[in-house]
Amino acid sequence: MLYWLTQLSDGGDFFNLFRYITFRAGGAFMTALIFGFLFGRPLIDVLRRKQGKGQPIREDGPEGHFVKAGTPTMGGLLIVGALVTSTLLWARWDNGFVWLVLFVTLAYGLIGFADDYAKVSKQNTNGVSGKIRLLLGFLIAGIAAVWATFLQPEALQQQLAFPIFKEVLFYMGIFYLPFAMFVIVGAANAVNLTDGLDGLAIMPVMIAAGALGVIAYAVGRVDFTEYLDVHYVPGTGEILIFVAGLIGGGLGFLWYNAPPAAVFMGDTGSLALGGALGAIAVSTKHELVLGIIGGLFVVEALSVIIQVLYFKRTGKRVFLMAPIHHHYEKKGWSEPQIVIRFWIVAVILAMIGLATLKLR
Repeated sequence: MLYWLTQLSDGGDFFNLFRYITFRAGGAFMTALIFGFLFGRPLIDVLRRKQGKGQPIREDGPEGHFVKAGTPTMGGLLIVGALVTSTLLWARWDNGFVWLVLFVTLAYGLIGFADDYAKVSKQNTNGVSGKIRLLLGFLIAGIAAVWATFLQPEALQQQLAFPIFKEVLFYMGIFYLPFAMFVIVGAANAVNLTDGLDGLAIMPVMIAAGALGVIAYAVGRVDFTEYLDVHYVPGTGEILIFVAGLIGGGLGFLWYNAPPAAVFMGDTGSLALGGALGAIAVSTKHELVLGIIGGLFVVEALSVIIQVLYFKRTGKRVFLMAPIHHHYEKKGWSEPQIVIRFWIVAVILAMIGLATLKLR
């Protein structure tokens, strides 16, 4: 919205700064961060009063988690509120990619909110039916995939781009739609599975989002794409403002989610943020790179899939408990050890993903 202040500029004054994505991204970051600090404690107080006993704790979970009983959930409302407010304030409203990513974030956030509400109201870990969640998730992802296709240049539509081998485009035709849907749904659910320890999910989400924000800015500038030899997708640069809002809101949330957490993100936050990562990857034609940058989430999801399939086949378990962060808890790692080490892995994977921009 503030972009329109450029109409007051004569080309060399303060208002001219609002033309620059980087300036507005900085503004979005600070806006979201301040939003988090201002509304974090009041929101937590409201959630605690409304939820009473807070988020139900899994009876078969690690023993150390029972001390967290009574902690309120739905803290993702703080992150989503911060990033939506900052994005609407600082991003251009005539940019389709901004609205696409906001749509996915809010839609998945609503699914997560319904799931959290069901768990809290029933006081058990069974929320919305998994089949309904998946059906709604794929419906939202389908809309986003078609939307992204129409926003992208004709030469890139229904094409799969490859990292490193940048001149290679694989035409998927009608199969691109289900592929893009899988990327978005997979990202949302992978982040959801990662959200099991205080601070575990939010920092890797911010790290992955930051890397994707750099990519979105780069592929949205023709001069950068020529230098990096990547495909030009005009308009994606504005996604950097959304990402800046996500990081600012994420830091505001982490202030209250740091061990011992005063509030949990809940499915409200994890599904919304995971869906956002998938939507950004699809928008920028970096779906495969998301698998590198978000490799931590991929491993978390695979650990659950492997555990379930192996148990059904043999009656035995590969991991002491899935997702894999619980496996390390069972092995005796402390919660801060797991969280910080997973953060380090997230940074390494994000740097590898960013390196693919220049490798050829």
